[in-house]
Amino acid sequence: MKLFVFFVSFGGLVWCRGLVLGTMPRMRRLLAIAVLLLLTPTPAFADLTAFLGRTTTPSGRNARGFAIGTGLLIVGFEFEYSNTDEDLEVLPGLENVAPSIKTYMFNGLLQTPVPIARMQFYGTIGGGVYHETLSTAPLIDETNFGSNVGGGAKISVIGPLRVRVDYRIFSLRGTPRHTNAQRLYIGANLKF
Repeated sequence: MKLFVFFVSFGGLVWCRGLVLGTMPRMRRLLAIAVLLLLTPTPAFADLTAFLGRTTTPSGRNARGFAIGTGLLIVGFEFEYSNTDEDLEVLPGLENVAPSIKTYMFNGLLQTPVPIARMQFYGTIGGGVYHETLSTAPLIDETNFGSNVGGGAKISVIGPLRVRVDYRIFSLRGTPRHTNAQRLYIGANLKF
């Protein structure tokens, strides 16, 4: 007895034509199916984002940076660099000091497998290193570990070009001037 079998795996399709399943023992049949699923190629996608945004803790300051990532169907990984400017025009007091912060973060992403209404939503969590400096106190800078959690959307524009909107909450270890920072950005995203 010949059957046509259709397999679906992460992004790949396999069409097994004329596979004689009725005459194969059950274990061989399961093994054949497993081998076909494992041999199905799954495309790995990558993207590059250049962004501008605002870090809002303790005052609104410009942020800019880039991210490069790769992903399978719903799981992705990225490296992100961000540089937030310092703000010296704040009210007096230690709680108002707004230092420059550079972050170097490695993140994991969970994302929708396909765009929904031209938007691919994602959540992210990760960690890395940050460096905080203030030009009025150059001897008191901080380099330590940090973590972040956030989410956003990659909105399809045309072809591989997308707009990325992202919100993150950073938790900075060590003795930074502010242990938590929030950032919102918008960027140009190129999918390849």
